[in-house]
Amino acid sequence: MDAEALDELAGQLRGEALGGRGLLQLAAATGLAAYAVWAAVLMPGFRRVPLRLQVPYLPSSAQQVANVMALLRGRSGKTVDLGSGDGRLVLEAHKQGLRPAVGYELNPWLLWLAQYRAWKAGCHGQVSFLKQDLWKANLSDCYNVTVFLAPSVKPPLAAKLLAELPDEARVVAGRFPFPSWTPSSTLGQGLEQAWAYDMKEVRRAARRGAEGRPV
Repeated sequence: MDAEALDELAGQLRGEALGGRGLLQLAAATGLAAYAVWAAVLMPGFRRVPLRLQVPYLPSSAQQVANVMALLRGRSGKTVDLGSGDGRLVLEAHKQGLRPAVGYELNPWLLWLAQYRAWKAGCHGQVSFLKQDLWKANLSDCYNVTVFLAPSVKPPLAAKLLAELPDEARVVAGRFPFPSWTPSSTLGQGLEQAWAYDMKEVRRAARRGAEGRPV
């Protein structure tokens, strides 16, 4: 249903009480509009990723971004955002002096939006947004990693980070923590909360756990 049809439907409904038919028409129009957004903006990046590893796009709030950046304050080195969406975390990392700042994102529409935001912020050419599956990215030279991903993705991602990141790296998770890791520090409450993990400590705890298991 196009914009003209939606306007016509809205005009019809304004002049009368919403009966059962009116509610059905409105619901259908709303559903079609939502599907159109999903199909155009969100679906493209999902086609190449296994179902269990798919993560829907949900923009970070200003407070979430502030909490993540606070947990990276004073650090340096290459910084990556896994599933960078519209690029806001990458841009904030660059502004905070965490360079180079790189975002990994499969969705072409979100990549375009991130590039536009970088241009608008005067950072065009100074930050990178790569159309690459984060599961295939080599993270061995990354010292700061930010992730706003769903809980179901955290266990396989934890294994990848443990295998690839240097000991000096710090991982900051927003919204949901890594269930098997103990954070070095945390900031915020509820969905605004962020957790920082230092890989040297994470590996040390993993070794202690392995040594304590019965053979």
